[in-house]
Amino acid sequence: MSTPTKKPRTAAGQRSRLYWGVPAVLGGLVLVVLVAKWLMGLPAVASFVADYPGHSELPDNAPVGFPAWLAWQHFLNAFFLLLIIRTGWQVRTTTRPSGHWTRNNKGLIKTKNPPTKISLELWFHLTLDVLWILNGLIFAVLLFATGQWMRIVPTSWDVFPNALSAALQYASLDWPTENGWVNYNALQLLSYFATVFIAAPLAFITGLRMSGAWPKKAAGLNKAFPIEWARAVHFPVMIYFVAFIAVHVFLVLATGALRNLNHMYGVRDDDGWFGFWVFLASVVVMVAAWFLARPLFLRPIASLMGKVSR
Repeated sequence: MSTPTKKPRTAAGQRSRLYWGVPAVLGGLVLVVLVAKWLMGLPAVASFVADYPGHSELPDNAPVGFPAWLAWQHFLNAFFLLLIIRTGWQVRTTTRPSGHWTRNNKGLIKTKNPPTKISLELWFHLTLDVLWILNGLIFAVLLFATGQWMRIVPTSWDVFPNALSAALQYASLDWPTENGWVNYNALQLLSYFATVFIAAPLAFITGLRMSGAWPKKAAGLNKAFPIEWARAVHFPVMIYFVAFIAVHVFLVLATGALRNLNHMYGVRDDDGWFGFWVFLASVVVMVAAWFLARPLFLRPIASLMGKVSR
């Protein structure tokens, strides 16, 4: 008895799914808006939103505004994360690496066993990971040293009903009042908390588990944290970061672009164009890095830290 063969995906089938999928998504979004507007018209919901306008009060000693170091950290996080996502996708999808890299087994990092040869794409991904983690550690130290942590860490339980209120307001297109210079709304606060203190550590620990730096002979540790679990979590975390960036950029531009860009890039609270020009320069740097991250330019850099081969 022969087993049925799986039909390959055709271009026509993919176009058909796209043809029906896009209207379905748009229809779903319209339905969400209509339901949210209906809910906002109910007296009980209106009273709930009045009691919980969408933001929690910060502690009295919470800082106001953004220091210059935070603007730099924001740019570096975005820069490294963009390239990490790009190289992570390359590592996942590349079948023929553009080259290979073997670490120099001398100097400060010297192991008993010979280094493992890895693809050039994986080398660049891991290098970016290290830089991102170092930048993240500096960010965390400064965050808690300056009190800026109070702006992205919940300090009262009313953050949850306020986050629900903010979500209803966003969904109904009657968006909550933005004043990020002083205080994020509760939904923003929770999303930033989840990104910094949950998603980023998960990306690090699962990536470390899949890397050659993880001890292979630690049977108990490997049983407690199997590599299959790390692989199952690492990719969805990348998808989360992509979704977070998309929503974050959209809201920055849609809720007062000039003022928001001045907050993040100009370290000022006004509607001038300074933050926009700094942001534009940062985009140029990131686009240039995206296109320069090619084997022609990566091989000379990789050769400084190891042997590059075909």
